[in-house]
Amino acid sequence: MPPCLHHRIPPPVIDAAFALLMWGVARAWPAAQLWPRGQRPWALGLALGLLLAGVALALAGVREFRRARTTLNPLAPARARALVTTGVYRLSRNPMYLGMLLALAGWGVYLGHAAAFAALPLFVLTLNALQIKPEERVMRERFGEAFTRYAARVGRWV
Repeated sequence: MPPCLHHRIPPPVIDAAFALLMWGVARAWPAAQLWPRGQRPWALGLALGLLLAGVALALAGVREFRRARTTLNPLAPARARALVTTGVYRLSRNPMYLGMLLALAGWGVYLGHAAAFAALPLFVLTLNALQIKPEERVMRERFGEAFTRYAARVGRWV
């Protein structure tokens, strides 16, 4: 992705765009429907569970940032005052983005469409390119060896 797009599109906007893309493809290509949308109790339960897990994970990430009194603005990582490594950040360097991915996975289950699931890896690649890798460069510059040790210990997504 072009560097001019790094930190320019808020991750929730990217998430919403992918949700819309998944919905549009599901409507445009009915032959790839895996199960009737919203009509399988197990699919509704799984979709809701993934959505709730994603929201809970993202909110847990927000809580840790607030505790550390550092910026929540993903478009301004240079404003970070602290390297957050506690709470859910012990399991993932990006729990807020992982939460978005889980919510999209829930949406995919609800839609019950093959192409909806194919959008999930594309979401990961897009967020890695536009947000996460540029953020990591800033974190390395800002927190040096502490970030390098943290990144070696904790995975980018999981």
